[in-house]
Amino acid sequence: MTGPAAMTDAPVALVTGASRGIGQAVAMALARAGMRCILTARTQGGLEQADDQIRQHTGHSATLLPLDLTDGEKLDTLGPSIAAGFGRLDCVVHCAGTLGVLSPLAHLQPKDWERALHIGPLTTWRLIRTLGPLLERAPAGRAVFLTDRHARQPAPFWGLVAATRAAQEAIVNTWVRELPAASPLRINLFEPGPVATRLRKLAMPALDMACLPTPHDIAPHIVRLCQPGPQPQGQYVTANLHEPVA
Repeated sequence: MTGPAAMTDAPVALVTGASRGIGQAVAMALARAGMRCILTARTQGGLEQADDQIRQHTGHSATLLPLDLTDGEKLDTLGPSIAAGFGRLDCVVHCAGTLGVLSPLAHLQPKDWERALHIGPLTTWRLIRTLGPLLERAPAGRAVFLTDRHARQPAPFWGLVAATRAAQEAIVNTWVRELPAASPLRINLFEPGPVATRLRKLAMPALDMACLPTPHDIAPHIVRLCQPGPQPQGQYVTANLHEPVA
């Protein structure tokens, strides 16, 4: 990990997929809300760009952790590394994902499934396993997992996304039900809808991105779920862009 944070008493948040898009916007919003941010993604350059924005707007640095989430052994060390470096973890927002291959199911190859399963449900399970103990010890732990509407509304050619996101949702909802009733940890799914991101452009190259909300429009709705105080538990939350966010 690089880039020590200066706010030693502030809550600690981990954001995956923080090098671009919604993940980068969420990292910025969490930092502006006063959290110490640990940012992870595969690309060092994107993480440094996110850190530059955070320092520009808050005066504080994020901790940068280049990490390929398909590397299970390295991912398993994430929780112990955070415990050693920070002693706590208050929030995780799992934004990392993959579009995979948009294709008729019969045309998908085993390698397409293997990668999508690693980045989707298997990464979710490993994050829960390595980070769960820290989050469950936090006084107001929060976990938000981004999902996709195709998990509940399958559509032609989106079978890979639908299946892997549905599996991810099942894993998250099972974790919720395994928590003690008195646990302060709040865990939710967040479905952002169509957003002007690189993945959306890849999926629909003819779509006018200007007509879609930006990641910075969506981020406050995710950050709201990360705050202490009363929060839903085990819910499927969507962005209501007509509702102001304090």
